[in-house]
Amino acid sequence: MAGMVYFTPALFGFLRELEANNDRDWFAANKARYVADVRDPMLDFIAGFAPHLEQISGRYVADPRPNGGSLFRIHRDIRFSKDKRPYKTNAGAQFRHEAARDAHAPGFYLHLEPGGVFAASGVWHPDGPALARIRDAIARDSAGWRRVTSAKALGPTGELAGESLKRPPRGYDPEHPLIEDIKRKDFFALARFSEDDACGPGFVDDFAATCQTFAPLTRFLTRALDLPW
Repeated sequence: MAGMVYFTPALFGFLRELEANNDRDWFAANKARYVADVRDPMLDFIAGFAPHLEQISGRYVADPRPNGGSLFRIHRDIRFSKDKRPYKTNAGAQFRHEAARDAHAPGFYLHLEPGGVFAASGVWHPDGPALARIRDAIARDSAGWRRVTSAKALGPTGELAGESLKRPPRGYDPEHPLIEDIKRKDFFALARFSEDDACGPGFVDDFAATCQTFAPLTRFLTRALDLPW
């Protein structure tokens, strides 16, 4: 709904307290706050974004289920991590392609964290075969890649972000004019917001407008992975 407020300072307040009390006993005692101030507002936002996403691409999904949908779990996967803190100190939602099932798939993303609110669109840490397809697409269609990643295309607040290799990947011409982009390990655009922006009326419209701006980049990546747009 246009002008609706989904998030309040209570969301960021909870996450700040969780940063200082990242243990299971504290979370259990404050779970009702998590549900009321973080989880349910995020689910409402996901549902509110769905009509906007449909206008961008009918192949991407806004799923407001509390488990197994667009909302990322608050629990961290600590199985292979030295950091054993059990909870994430951010709230995130990814709107993935209908054919995809994990965070490495092409999609649109909202990240809410104290001091770090951003919208992103593209592909994060693709696996080997997907990475090769994207790099091949950039090498093959340099003009198309330039069009969707130019400063004009990404808008006044957008930028390409993510990690890159230090050296050109094997099999690609080190002198290729887009070798710096071919060296990327992530392919996404990012736009930053303030906490006040996120808590303001119409933030869903601002997020949707950012996703619409980034859509040509995500369309390029989607097609590079042989997925329908």
